[in-house]
Amino acid sequence: MTILIFGADGQLGREFSTRAAQSRIPLRLISFSEADIADENTVRNMIASAPASLVVNAAAYTQVDRAEAEADEAFRTNAVGPGVLAGVCAKAKLPLVHISTDYVFDGTKPTAYTEEDTVAPLGVYGRSKAAGEAAVRERLADHIILRTSWLYGIHGMNFLKTMMKLARERNELRVVADQIGCPTGTADIVDAILTIAPRLLSHEPVWGAYHLTGTGATTWHGFALEIVDAQAKVTGRRPSVIPITTAEYPTAARRPANCELDSSHFAATFGFRAAGWRERTRDVVTALLSAERQVG
Repeated sequence: MTILIFGADGQLGREFSTRAAQSRIPLRLISFSEADIADENTVRNMIASAPASLVVNAAAYTQVDRAEAEADEAFRTNAVGPGVLAGVCAKAKLPLVHISTDYVFDGTKPTAYTEEDTVAPLGVYGRSKAAGEAAVRERLADHIILRTSWLYGIHGMNFLKTMMKLARERNELRVVADQIGCPTGTADIVDAILTIAPRLLSHEPVWGAYHLTGTGATTWHGFALEIVDAQAKVTGRRPSVIPITTAEYPTAARRPANCELDSSHFAATFGFRAAGWRERTRDVVTALLSAERQVG
């Protein structure tokens, strides 16, 4: 079994490299510079030159606010690209795992979103991801669309690493407290895909959309409090974390007020649940601080 990963230099793609090495599953990692997933000839050549059993699309345009002014670029990567990948996979008879997002919903539901809820994205980023999902469904039967949220890990830039940096520089952090979501470790997403891969390769009838996030929900403010507390045990730095409203932190793109996803369908189908978000947060903070000490 060889897994072909598009978007290998993103935070999720880099996590694949780390976790797969531990599990000894062979990977072929393809970076953004190596392959524009919206270019069909490039994608076809990559798949032909790297025989694989499963393809994972971790490539995405993720700049939520910039997308409002860069709609063409966002749609090329998030909508056209997944459609191209799905079409090539269909011809090659390869299953595809496509990573999507909570931002396909408008956040007005008072409870957690399930896979049965209708998508209604608020901004360009969410619309481009919803269009990507539709393109995958249209062109490839053997697909998994995996929606997740609030990703963080040891690689790349993310909210957790930003909070750790700011906790060292400031005595007060002002963080939005009226948006709800499920912080999700990149390690959990990668572990989940590696766990379900054998069933996908057996072409079991498990295809479709699934939600998978860290277990439990919180606000950005609650997430920040946990990050600050975890790092303070080592650094001694404990800035105040002040709750603010979305209105007090205006952004170019509207954010859903409720980003909580219900992951029970994934758990029932595949027997896998992500770690609790508090536990995973502390794991990642500890790993980052340990790496810093080794470098220093």
